[in-house]
Amino acid sequence: MAFPYVPHYVAASPTKENLEYANLPIIDISKADTEEGRALLAIEVKEALHNHGFFYVVNHGYSQAQIARMFDIADVPFSAVGDSEKQSYLSTRKEDGSIQGYILLQYPDVDGGVRNQLQQYAINCDVTRRVHPEALRSLLPEIKEFNQHNHFNVLYPILRLIARSLELPEDTLINNHGFDAVGESSVRFIKYYPRTEEEETRTNNVWLKGHTDFGSITILWSQPVSGLQIKTREGEWRWVRHLENALVVNTGDAIDFLTGGYYKGTIHRVIQPPKDQINCTCLGLFYFAMPNDDVKLVPMAESPVLQRDGFERHCDDSMASTMEQWRRERVRTYGFSKLKNGNEKGVEEEVINGVIVKHYN
Repeated sequence: MAFPYVPHYVAASPTKENLEYANLPIIDISKADTEEGRALLAIEVKEALHNHGFFYVVNHGYSQAQIARMFDIADVPFSAVGDSEKQSYLSTRKEDGSIQGYILLQYPDVDGGVRNQLQQYAINCDVTRRVHPEALRSLLPEIKEFNQHNHFNVLYPILRLIARSLELPEDTLINNHGFDAVGESSVRFIKYYPRTEEEETRTNNVWLKGHTDFGSITILWSQPVSGLQIKTREGEWRWVRHLENALVVNTGDAIDFLTGGYYKGTIHRVIQPPKDQINCTCLGLFYFAMPNDDVKLVPMAESPVLQRDGFERHCDDSMASTMEQWRRERVRTYGFSKLKNGNEKGVEEEVINGVIVKHYN
């Protein structure tokens, strides 16, 4: 099958610096095809989420050539679309909390008055939800297939394993994550650009403050420019190592709410790359999965595991947000709300829909 021509994106070489990496577990998702495999993987995922909140996924069904093609496509919204055309496809994040479309270099999400040095383009799992730039239109069939692969072949097996680890029917969380349901699960292409020395000084080399994702599961297709760090259970920041042809997976707020804090949203940040990558751009390829918009984010109290081990409610169930309400407020306020110093050192807080949201500076 002949695909439309797209210039090849040449990524930087992996860093050779000796960094303090997180020792993340590796989940072979191909084993989820059998009952025996899912039983074993559910234990591994449970341990991974309790100990790290992050894990790698391998044997996910995409070849290295397919991944390279998707990174080529991921660069198109930035390298093949002019600045004036981008303005016609901006997201409405500040107005209504939608991330679909472009978010450009304009939001003061970091300290020192420095604006984020990133651009992103988000496409809903329903690629027809809105009109896209001309350069992307012939690529939409491939993007649609990529969305489907992430949703059905990566997300669904992970959700089955999480449900199983809670001794719930395997389809419990799948039923809340319909591909065709109204919601904001989406692929996102994100490109980070190097900053000036002055900007790095003013922000203490932090490109994106420590935060949790607001959805359920985030799938990052591993790429060689180092910058992502996770906050360990011991409170230390550790780098995430690039593994060729692997996925980096973490849980977000929605899983935290639905499990009553049994599985917590994972704190992570982006900082300046190491010295041998300091002038490199970083191209990210993500799938951000979220429950259907109408799902109420309350603990799955029917879980025998949660009943035995206990869980917490962030607020009274009657006051809990739906996924739509939570995502809209998280997106709309990010970078714009005035944060207050929390009780923990280096932690700033805001209250969204009655829930304290922390930002780790």
